[in-house]
Amino acid sequence: MVSREHKKAALHEKLQLLRSITNSHALNKTSIIVDASKYIAELKQKVERLNQDMENAQTSNVHHNPLPIVTVENLEKGIFINVFSKKSCQGLLVFILEAFEELGLNVLEARVSCTETFSLQATGGKLCEENGESIDAQVVEQALLKAIRNWSGNADQDYP
Repeated sequence: MVSREHKKAALHEKLQLLRSITNSHALNKTSIIVDASKYIAELKQKVERLNQDMENAQTSNVHHNPLPIVTVENLEKGIFINVFSKKSCQGLLVFILEAFEELGLNVLEARVSCTETFSLQATGGKLCEENGESIDAQVVEQALLKAIRNWSGNADQDYP
């Protein structure tokens, strides 16, 4: 009897962990698992998009396209942003973060690499989404392209 209660408690704990990882608001086991499946499918789509973006970046010639490649896509809840360049772009991250701030974009998750290449993948949404207003992918993309143009105009300056 104690073993059964222990297993039940362990299962409940694991379901709550799964619920928190997937940002699920579900209360029953089935709904938590369905939300987890959707979350996994969304992650797979992100990986496919990133792989496609990497392939596109590798096939494009850096000399013909010296500026980073920007892709922005709407997600079910929020937005996905990918910026990639085959070369290091010193100081670009500052310009991108300023663009996020100007848009009122709340970055929920981000990965950035600025060593030999520049790579930024981020998910986010509007700071004030209570009114049902969501951010448009094209608006974000245009703001990022403007930030990149501003950065390229200042690229010869030294950054800390």
